[in-house]
Amino acid sequence: MSAAELDQAVQLLVRQVGHWQPPRWAAVATAGNMSRADLVHRLVQEVANLAADAEGEPRRVVPRLDNDLALPDQLRVVAADLVAAGPGAETLARAAAEVTATRSAL
Repeated sequence: MSAAELDQAVQLLVRQVGHWQPPRWAAVATAGNMSRADLVHRLVQEVANLAADAEGEPRRVVPRLDNDLALPDQLRVVAADLVAAGPGAETLARAAAEVTATRSAL
């Protein structure tokens, strides 16, 4: 797995949700019993955790912003942080799998 493949997975998800308005974010995801916004925020937190682990830093809670429209940008930022940390292929593959699974669950 490469950084380019993770970026592609992130871009596919961002294109899918980037135009959503608040009611669409508030709808329940097809997989599970949480809102789409909560599901994407869970993904953002997971990618941030992978970045912290790759940097050898403590994990930090990613703030849940009041405006769900910021979620695609949060995902882009934490994915860029992960790539900048220079993780191994296994970590990149795990992140891409999480992104793909979340995209499918929306």
